[in-house]
Amino acid sequence: MLSEPKWSLSKSAPSTPLGSPVCQVVNGRKFGFIGMLRNQSSVLPTFLMVGIPGLEDKGIWLAIPFCTLYAAAILGNLIIILVILKVPSLHKPMYIFLSMLAVSELGVSLSTIPTVVKVFIFDAREIGMDACFAQMFFIHCFSLMDSGVLWAMAFDRFVAIYSPLQYVTILTSSRISMIGLGIAVRSIVLMTPLPFLLRRLPFCGPNLLAHPYCLHPNLIRLPCADVTVNNKYGLFLVLSTFVIDSLIILLSYVMIVKTVLGMASKEGRLKALNTCVSHICAVVVFFVPMIGVSMAHRFGKHASPLLHALMANVYLLVPPVLNPVIYSIKTKEIRQALRKFFSWGEKCSNL
Repeated sequence: MLSEPKWSLSKSAPSTPLGSPVCQVVNGRKFGFIGMLRNQSSVLPTFLMVGIPGLEDKGIWLAIPFCTLYAAAILGNLIIILVILKVPSLHKPMYIFLSMLAVSELGVSLSTIPTVVKVFIFDAREIGMDACFAQMFFIHCFSLMDSGVLWAMAFDRFVAIYSPLQYVTILTSSRISMIGLGIAVRSIVLMTPLPFLLRRLPFCGPNLLAHPYCLHPNLIRLPCADVTVNNKYGLFLVLSTFVIDSLIILLSYVMIVKTVLGMASKEGRLKALNTCVSHICAVVVFFVPMIGVSMAHRFGKHASPLLHALMANVYLLVPPVLNPVIYSIKTKEIRQALRKFFSWGEKCSNL
């Protein structure tokens, strides 16, 4: 689990009549006593977000690379979505699934950027319970959609290679819509209990988050009560989504390799495998950081908080930034469509 920065009472801070300190210090930064008192009263608690541990005074400089990466992620995925919508030749199952992936990646970026900007640029670190739980819901919900779309794309590649003549008749527009709707509904239904399970627990403070956004593995460490139910549901959620999705992806590629090895032509084998390269890269970019974050939570209890912060940022930032680049470089049809899209934009601007 995540290591938390230590809280210490300010020695020079005046006390209230009850003997409680007026302010407390976190990593050398003072936070008002009133804000902490809320966490121990009937008022909804607040949480304190941390940017990069040890670099709190470098917030404005850290904002430059973070905002650049977020801008690249949002702009890149928006362009992918617009290109697929505008170019008729991309209205095929493979690219429709790619647009779904871009939507989910866009959702992850838009869910995290408000508090990242708030912490790094405006140095505003407090977030209310409802806002925090809402952010947690959307971050994890879109991450589940990411995972679901990746297995759908693996199935798409299997059908295209195993049965190319029936590809369009098997993956019809209505079936693709049902798959997309099913992935979205699954994510929403499975994520809905989490905020309510957390809300029933008492938060006694100090409610210090390890990131500039709210994540369930971090929040689950803060209540001063038994969290067994929350832990069990979190494990069920991981097993029923990420684990099952990764097994489906693995099975799909086992079947793809089996089908490719049965092809007589070497050229045909290479062509078939080449259509999977972009998807394999997207799977690696998504699952490797996720496994890294999980391992850090599980076995890195005594690791530096900086390591946990970097792993979480890599997990949430790298896939949205890299996936548009991967598909733009490795997919010929996307490259051609991008050229048409931008040339069309230039013509419109010249009118």
